[in-house]
Amino acid sequence: MQRIAVVPGSFDPVTLGHLDVIGRAAGLYDEVHVVVVHNPDKSALLPIAQRVSLIERSIADAGIEGRVVVASWSMGLLVDYCTDVGASVLIKGIRSQVDVAYETPMAIVNRHLAGIETVFILTDPANAHVSSSLVRQVAALGGDVAPYVPRVVSDFLQAAMTP
Repeated sequence: MQRIAVVPGSFDPVTLGHLDVIGRAAGLYDEVHVVVVHNPDKSALLPIAQRVSLIERSIADAGIEGRVVVASWSMGLLVDYCTDVGASVLIKGIRSQVDVAYETPMAIVNRHLAGIETVFILTDPANAHVSSSLVRQVAALGGDVAPYVPRVVSDFLQAAMTP
């Protein structure tokens, strides 16, 4: 039986921390779906299709091996996507206790709704301070985001933010 996992997120934009979690998940599961989800509580910088493209290119550039599928999901519950693709696990990157507190109730509900377990992967400490919202803010103010994101994302943001 194939072990399929889903790594969900807004990925607006994808960061080196995200890539670390995706790469480690790809080493643990037969197939990993990286799913860009719409978060109505956040104002997006990049359209979903652009995020999908940047993730695909970042994964390729990083040399992440394994079967990795990049998709988007904006209709219905994330556990519905998991059921559709045969995934039994959600992978969540954890940077701090704040992430644990935020993710735990969702993990419990997802297990109750569809029997989908959540596995927490601790982010590499070198990336624990990085978030997509921080990257967006630094980029919007003209700062260098290269230490926090894949090169393709840094190049894209620099071009997009330059007047």
